[in-house]
Amino acid sequence: MASWDDVRRLALAMPGASEKASFGAASAWVVNQKGFVWVRPLRKSDLAALGPDAPTGEILGVRTPDLEMKEVLLARDPDVFFTTPHFDGYPAVLLQLDTISVADLEDVIVEAWLARAPDKVVAAYLAGDTARAPRPKPATKKKATAKKKTAAKSKQKR
Repeated sequence: MASWDDVRRLALAMPGASEKASFGAASAWVVNQKGFVWVRPLRKSDLAALGPDAPTGEILGVRTPDLEMKEVLLARDPDVFFTTPHFDGYPAVLLQLDTISVADLEDVIVEAWLARAPDKVVAAYLAGDTARAPRPKPATKKKATAKKKTAAKSKQKR
């Protein structure tokens, strides 16, 4: 069965992916500043909604391309995939990490990444050109550039 090391390895293997802290110390994996998979412990409200059937193992949140794919995953393997009222109307599922194979985890992570990565990066990846897939620019560079432009405009107005 899959582990957090598998999640980390598979998520970071995707072009432009990086790991960041999300909601405290929990990890999230992002591409183009958009989360595609994340550590998602169950909250009190989740436990109350799920009742005695609430999973007890490690939980991974996974972005889906749309609500239709969410429903497909939930129907395909309810022993692995589930949801809570918190995710109603949102294209994401939760999965029990200790019940999914590494091969199936890889498929889910790739699909989640495809749903969030920039079109050019996706096109290069799907063409098999992962080595030359464009890398999304880090947020800090964009913010720094925007700040420089704003500062330059302010000086011009003076």
